[in-house]
Amino acid sequence: MTGTSLDAWLLLLIPSAPLAVACALMLWPTRRALTLLAPWAALPALACALGLAPPLEIDLPWLLLGTQLGLDHTARIFLFFTAFLWLAAGVFATGYLQEGDGRARFFVFFLFAMAGNLGLIIAGDMLSFYASFAMMSFASYGLILHNRTAEAGRAGRIYIVMVVAGEVLLFAALILAAAAADSLLFADVPPALAEAPTRDVVLALAVAGFGIKLGVLGLHVWLPLAHPVAPTPASAVLSGAMIKAGLLGWLRLLPLGEGPALEGWGLLLMAVGLLAVFYAAFVGIAQRNPKTVLAYSSVSQMGLVTTAIGLGLAVPTRWPEISAIVLFLALHHALAKGALFLGVGMAASRFAAGRYRWLVAAGLVLPALALAGAPFTSGGLVKALLKPEAMALPAPWGAPLAALVSWTLVGTVLLMARFLYLAWPSGASAGAPSARASSGYSLAVPWATLIAALLLSAFTSGLAGAEAVWTWSAVLSGVATLALAAACTALAGWLLAKVDWHRIPLPASGDLVVPVERGLASLLRTSARALHDLRYRLSGGEAVAKSYLTTLRRLLAPAVSIEGGWAPACTMFLALLLLLAAISAT
Repeated sequence: MTGTSLDAWLLLLIPSAPLAVACALMLWPTRRALTLLAPWAALPALACALGLAPPLEIDLPWLLLGTQLGLDHTARIFLFFTAFLWLAAGVFATGYLQEGDGRARFFVFFLFAMAGNLGLIIAGDMLSFYASFAMMSFASYGLILHNRTAEAGRAGRIYIVMVVAGEVLLFAALILAAAAADSLLFADVPPALAEAPTRDVVLALAVAGFGIKLGVLGLHVWLPLAHPVAPTPASAVLSGAMIKAGLLGWLRLLPLGEGPALEGWGLLLMAVGLLAVFYAAFVGIAQRNPKTVLAYSSVSQMGLVTTAIGLGLAVPTRWPEISAIVLFLALHHALAKGALFLGVGMAASRFAAGRYRWLVAAGLVLPALALAGAPFTSGGLVKALLKPEAMALPAPWGAPLAALVSWTLVGTVLLMARFLYLAWPSGASAGAPSARASSGYSLAVPWATLIAALLLSAFTSGLAGAEAVWTWSAVLSGVATLALAAACTALAGWLLAKVDWHRIPLPASGDLVVPVERGLASLLRTSARALHDLRYRLSGGEAVAKSYLTTLRRLLAPAVSIEGGWAPACTMFLALLLLLAAISAT
């Protein structure tokens, strides 16, 4: 153990504080004081991130197979925006949720997810990371199902299938990584993995397993279903904080900056990332719920993160510069997306119906501009610094990648324009849950704090080369690009206004999962009919066949329903096969 005993106890308090409050709330769910205390369980983590605890490592040989907790530079940045967002969303939830809205139940799941999210950030070994990651993922299931509607049930079923598949993939990846490094510590894995014969298998498992949480294209289908049904404070932490757990897993496990250049993996991730940026914009602008649009915006922004990670794998010599941009991009996205999701709740509050309506509108526009990459914002800083790094790619990939990074602005502007159109405060919001809040300060203060932190982050980033981005030529270039993106958005809006939408099938929320659901449902129905016919022929009696068919329908009812529950048994079977393959390879 390094550091003073006080520092070590403060580090242990990061996950244990929300766990303790959650357990107390389970024992005494009617205690209103405990629900008011719940958001403040993130304070020890925020205090450590702000410098109360120095960089340190503590070893706990008695916990699991030997646990190591630490606070390095990466963990400190992740801990800051994660704890800050959990605190802001929790305070917002105390005003957003009323006593009759299952408030105590919400905060129990909220606190368990918070403990897992904070615990995985300070985890220095793979086993404690995996345990925290699993606790966060499964506790989030309760947040998605909170409203207990049919839509929430479908989103929850799809989410839990994706979570189970992701957990098994990660378990297999971590087993192989531990075998390659002969250690459970993250610090030992990347150098050993860079030269290990199982490197490509581990990379494939880790990219897919963490990619489910990160919302990588093709694995993102739970995001646009979960966000609209979850309460607004839960959506803020799901998109702003918990989604970054996948990114942190990549940063801890992948051989970034280690060993030879992995150009194949790098180009693959860059291609998938850039495709996600534009695909999510295309599907997102067709949505009618502002929270669904923000979910697709998260898929788009995480596509940019995926592109940066791919760039780091392809050009390992540039990883120190790229890693600083990736960390700041994570911070920027967490603050911006948290402010936008809480802004949806504010737009439905009594503030939007009164004299503060234009302040609420301004509070929606500012983070939307930051996410779109406007000059003098954190988003503009990230995209301006990422383009020179893209040019470091060997010919002929560098120049096209830099151009595509610039054009990602168009997709983001399209999504933000659509979001503002749907979420713009109309003044007719008296029936919304947040409009019944007893104290408006619990809504306005955390929201305004997030917006202020987002605006300040562009000028306090400390990134190398940030000063050069704010020159007049760079600012004018950024304004011109933003104006061009806005013009493209306006032109697209004008053209789409001429279209008869009733004759065009729009992309549904969840996009790729819809044909999969329908295909599996059709297959299961066909199988059920075939089994019925076979049983009827073998039994020779109609009564026996009807009895068999009734039993079969009851067994298949959850899977045959198009609304959700599609083939969890098939998913588990495939996941277990991967797990067995990984274990046998060791």
